[in-house]
Amino acid sequence: MFALAAGLAQAEGQLHIYNWTDYTSPEVIEKFEAETGIDVSLDTYDSNETLLAKMQAGATGYDIIVPSHNFIPIYIAEGLVQEVDASAMPNFANVEDRWKFPAWDPEQKYSVPFHWGTASVAYRRDLYGKDLESYGEFFEPDEAVSGRISVFKTPEEIVNHAHLYLGQEFCNEDPAAMQRVQDLLIAQKPHVMAYSSEGMNDRLLNGDAIISNHWNGYAVKGRRLAEEAGKVLVYAYPKEGVIGWADGLMIPKSAENVENAKIFMNFMMDPENMGMQSNFAGYGGPIKGQDAFMTEDLRTAPEIVLPEGAKMVFSFACSAEAQSLIDRVWTNVLR
Repeated sequence: MFALAAGLAQAEGQLHIYNWTDYTSPEVIEKFEAETGIDVSLDTYDSNETLLAKMQAGATGYDIIVPSHNFIPIYIAEGLVQEVDASAMPNFANVEDRWKFPAWDPEQKYSVPFHWGTASVAYRRDLYGKDLESYGEFFEPDEAVSGRISVFKTPEEIVNHAHLYLGQEFCNEDPAAMQRVQDLLIAQKPHVMAYSSEGMNDRLLNGDAIISNHWNGYAVKGRRLAEEAGKVLVYAYPKEGVIGWADGLMIPKSAENVENAKIFMNFMMDPENMGMQSNFAGYGGPIKGQDAFMTEDLRTAPEIVLPEGAKMVFSFACSAEAQSLIDRVWTNVLR
């Protein structure tokens, strides 16, 4: 940790980041490289399940990974990551209190807070012709949008959206409740054009999809592109609620550039750097003072600022029994 306080300019070497698709600001990476002398390489993935499976299979070569909060306890329990002692880093003082020592890493030993946001659905208001008010319009669409529904590739959020619509608890261990989820998703399947966690904006903007699962920050980008093209893309807040999530920076056990990874973690807890990162990704961040470095559009974005009365429900790590039921349901849906 003394290297962090001594100054970034003395660092050198490599840093290999494995992050979500379209989630890493090139401007932030360029700034980090210029200030530290560390060369950064980036690989991407499109789901928590993909990242976890790769780490469990013994993947090497990565120094930073970015799992979501409900997966962080799994990495800790399975010994897939190493301690980083985030609270001892100089810039940890910049973290907002609500993101310090979270339930998924209560001693802040293993992760540094990154972005937070929500998962819901977005839709082409100009094509749909009305406001989307319920997940029923997504799971049980009318004929006007049949065949033009886009669904996340993996079950992590889509199953929870189904639970919200059905009025059921997340991580449900009741086979009957999970049967209702499966029945709903299988009935939806003929209306689905794609199961993919990438390219949602492309499908919405070109009109192939009218309603799509979406993340709020990615929807900010979609709205901006739609406005430029004279189209209307809206991030929905269904009456059943949206799913809250938070991502964290972690260092795999197999990391070869541990000190450089810690330097990057500390770097991302600087208000200017996280503000720049939020401007690119379109998501909220956990750092006090970062608003000063964010665009006005992002600070006031309807996708980021929850409307009054909107419900946000955080997911959490499921038990082995619940996860087994989720996996079984998803296998049957995609069969």
